[in-house]
Amino acid sequence: MRIIKSEDITTAVTNLCLPAAVKLPDDVMKALRDGAVMEESPLGKSILNQVVLNGEIARNESRPICQDTGYAVIFAEIGQECFVEGSTIEAAIQQGIRDGYKAGYLRKSIVDDPLFDRKNSTDNTPAVIHLSTVPGDKITIVLAPKGGGSENMSKINMMKPSDGEEGVFKFVVDSVIHAGGNPCPPTIVGVGIGGTFEKCAEMAKRSLLREVGSVHPDPRYAALEKRILDEINRSGVGPQGLGGTVTALAVHISTYPCHIAQMPVAVNLNCHAARHAEVTI
Repeated sequence: MRIIKSEDITTAVTNLCLPAAVKLPDDVMKALRDGAVMEESPLGKSILNQVVLNGEIARNESRPICQDTGYAVIFAEIGQECFVEGSTIEAAIQQGIRDGYKAGYLRKSIVDDPLFDRKNSTDNTPAVIHLSTVPGDKITIVLAPKGGGSENMSKINMMKPSDGEEGVFKFVVDSVIHAGGNPCPPTIVGVGIGGTFEKCAEMAKRSLLREVGSVHPDPRYAALEKRILDEINRSGVGPQGLGGTVTALAVHISTYPCHIAQMPVAVNLNCHAARHAEVTI
């Protein structure tokens, strides 16, 4: 049994906050550069070149990629041979977000009551934390800041099994086209199929962490990802919704077994600033 102090988790999360806000992962930057080359619209090409330049400036000058530094979404895997000493892992992570957003002078965007008071929590907490147990004696934490504009374009549909592949295809494509320029395209399209109402939504968001353009291991889903992506990019929405041929950089599907009477499908879009940072303790 390996003992990990909760304050070490807090420090690790604190140190993730600024890199997550200022540094686009290499795979995202490559996809944006490739998109700028492939884009057929002159305006769209100009926008994508500006997006790439913005990413480079943010990385080189350690400045946030976007003024919306996001809702802090955490995916944490804790090894079954770990014991967290001190506070709970959840409390340690929340303190890390609190400290990291303050230290990095990052915008705090969370309100403490969703309907009535809507007062800013002043420290960007609480974060949303997804915890899972894995073999081993390490803890891996991924921080994925999620902007409000792209998150607002999320969709979920409790579909019937009889809707089949065509139903899923139409729902995902229509969701992206309906979103237009609101999620700051080009987007990464996360899709969750199966599970329950909440499970498919969590899968859709988690799939945004896949390497951009990676291929689903099941050739049937890989073909569906490509088919959806091609149709989205034929829609004409384009970069920032101003027309063009690069509306999405990738479509990533995740699946889970589901009830015989159900086929839930969720769509979660990430703007072109598809930020995340990771640490293993």
